[in-house]
Amino acid sequence: MGWVNIMNSEELIKMTEERNMHHQGHMNPSYNQCNKMKNYHVMVQTKDGRTFDGIITEVDHNNMTILVSEDVMVDENGNNSEDRQYGYGRRRARRFRREVFPLAGLASLALFPYFARPYPYYPPYAYPYPYPYYY
Repeated sequence: MGWVNIMNSEELIKMTEERNMHHQGHMNPSYNQCNKMKNYHVMVQTKDGRTFDGIITEVDHNNMTILVSEDVMVDENGNNSEDRQYGYGRRRARRFRREVFPLAGLASLALFPYFARPYPYYPPYAYPYPYPYYY
């Protein structure tokens, strides 16, 4: 028996877009797409050109509430410190501001890419003694 194509081209395009949504993001995201990414760290681009990252907390049919992240480096005197004489400098703190954006003003939405090395595989170690807790 040969291959029978039961899907039309529109269904194939839709499946491909759903499969590649993490690579290219959603253009003009809808309520359902924003609701799927709720409580995830996302990259957002608005139609006026602003780009930022944050965590989606609430979504309704008109607006989306995002915790927008901002990096802060402050020393003991309350000054923003950008110069370092030696060492690693001050610790960085990350603050989040709550902002509300209209869904109609969003140009694209994508999951924030986290790159992590896979955990190396180690063979299980043989325990040389009998397990005393299973008797």
